[in-house]
Amino acid sequence: MATHHPLKAVTLTHVRYQRGDQLGHFLAWVSLVPVFISLGGFVSHFIFRRELQGMFFALGLIVSQFINELIKKSVQQARPETCALLEMCDSHGWPSSHSQYMFFFAVYFTLLTCKGIGGIWNVRIKWAALFLPWSLAVLTMYSRVYLGYHTVAQVFAGAALGIFLGGVWFWLVNSKLFCYFPLIEESAFGRYFYAKDTSHISDVLKFEYDNARAARKGMAARKATASKSS
Repeated sequence: MATHHPLKAVTLTHVRYQRGDQLGHFLAWVSLVPVFISLGGFVSHFIFRRELQGMFFALGLIVSQFINELIKKSVQQARPETCALLEMCDSHGWPSSHSQYMFFFAVYFTLLTCKGIGGIWNVRIKWAALFLPWSLAVLTMYSRVYLGYHTVAQVFAGAALGIFLGGVWFWLVNSKLFCYFPLIEESAFGRYFYAKDTSHISDVLKFEYDNARAARKGMAARKATASKSS
């Protein structure tokens, strides 16, 4: 007779809410923001930008989540009683990885923006840009409690750890590792993947815009010269 083993769901996008609860439906989507940032944001960034600041930002989030898993396995604090309805009782809840991820992201993004690294934000919209990551971080923290995945203490522990690790990682990257960026650019990895650092450029968008226009005009001029000579 065949032995039946209990099934376990892949929880990457497995978020439940009560049917008919519009706020719960909204918060379920908010709870998926870390997935959207990871798969949509950083993967797209690597494909289209290849910025070393972005790569180290993503690496820091991975390290943060690894630390979160180590702490969860060490502390082994259970999730709230609602975990039975959510089929999540086989995993630990302290600290909340969602809260830790979002507050790490908010802190690192804030420090990048305030320091003007990369030059992607105009001064007039800088503070408006900072509102989005912090509001999403708070909403994500609230969603994990509202939906029954974590206790209040667990999400606050995740938020505190995320803030701490985000600040430490920013200091480490931009005070200790930053001097190695030129070496990475010139390495086999940097040359193969076109990895670059534009932290020294005050306005990256304008720089790329001006260079793209200059390249287009130069190409048009060469074509015109070639057509005349032929």
